[in-house]
Amino acid sequence: MKRHETEWKGFLRMDGSKGIRNLILVVYTVDCAKHVAERISEGETDIHLIGFPGCKDNEYATRLLISLSQHPNVGAALFVGLGCEYTQPDRLCEIVKKSGRSSYWFLIQEEGGTEKSIRKGKEIVEKMRNEINKTTSKVSMGFEDLVIGCACGGSDATSGLAGNPLAGIFIDRLVDSGGRAVFEEIVELVGLLPLLEDRSATAGAKKELTAAYNKMGLYCKGVCHYSITPGNYAGGLSTIEEKSLGAFAKSGSRPIKGVIKVSEKPPEPGLWLMDTVPDDYYMQFGYTDPNDSEGLMNLLSSGTQIILFVTGRGSVIGCPISPVIKITGNSYTFQKMEEDMDINAGKILTGESNFKEVVDELQNLVVRVCKGEKTKSEVLGHREFYIPYKYQTQNRRNG
Repeated sequence: MKRHETEWKGFLRMDGSKGIRNLILVVYTVDCAKHVAERISEGETDIHLIGFPGCKDNEYATRLLISLSQHPNVGAALFVGLGCEYTQPDRLCEIVKKSGRSSYWFLIQEEGGTEKSIRKGKEIVEKMRNEINKTTSKVSMGFEDLVIGCACGGSDATSGLAGNPLAGIFIDRLVDSGGRAVFEEIVELVGLLPLLEDRSATAGAKKELTAAYNKMGLYCKGVCHYSITPGNYAGGLSTIEEKSLGAFAKSGSRPIKGVIKVSEKPPEPGLWLMDTVPDDYYMQFGYTDPNDSEGLMNLLSSGTQIILFVTGRGSVIGCPISPVIKITGNSYTFQKMEEDMDINAGKILTGESNFKEVVDELQNLVVRVCKGEKTKSEVLGHREFYIPYKYQTQNRRNG
């Protein structure tokens, strides 16, 4: 594609980030405030909902709420609390305001209950909408401004043959254009340490990748679980190593710059692996990637404006904040679930198309989505999210 064909207008945030959507986020800080937050956001296409159910303090969840509220696709955030929980909405609001976003908060206990809080929330939302519509500048964007995440779920034998390799070729194009790419699911890299080390961009990156891999091994042994399911077996996969080889294909072929953790952003252009595993001493506290929704939220926390989701068996989920493009390497799955699938990589296996043709199709779709076209999950209203209790420290380079 010519350069002008891969450029579009995006939304400039005061912190310098650029988004492809201009959304308002409603965040509840405890499950007791969930109903009110849902009522505030329901029926509004530009308002997305997330929240943390726990009353107990959890630094991991707090960092997630903050990073998601400062996402490039988010222009404003409203924090709704009950009042007696540990995670206080006023503190989150203060942090998000420093990023230049419109941000407000209130406590249901202080407002006098459910209906009064819903009315107040809707008034604030309308105020924030007017603010971001008036003050948000539009700027030129290209692939060099994108952070794209890639995950897979419901894998089958076609995932490693077509779906994930297709995503990997596109990731190579993105990285070559100066963009940033993040892939996760380190628990699906079992047996692949030599491949990770060979792809390391630097000695420092190799050290990070080796440490993350070794921690993953201890974690899987500790919880007596590897990331392979009955659905994977039914789809033709035989072992976690075979599944891992297919999952690794979505990372493409470019050097891996290093490892980031949940809620950390890629510090420079290139390809990055996200470590989602709980840290040492806390491995029994909080499963990593217990469902696909958590994996998507992890990628969102690194600032991904778009997420590629590869599924051979089929999936219906989306997520808040960023469009999800669903790719399948199984033509039968695409035909059966066409209302949910965006790209059919199965055409490569049947001989109807080749990799270049379908990668071009994916690239064209990415550009159209950046220009405002909705993905299948956006059209259907899928905004699933999951924020668990977990313990994980941050990398030193990110403070």
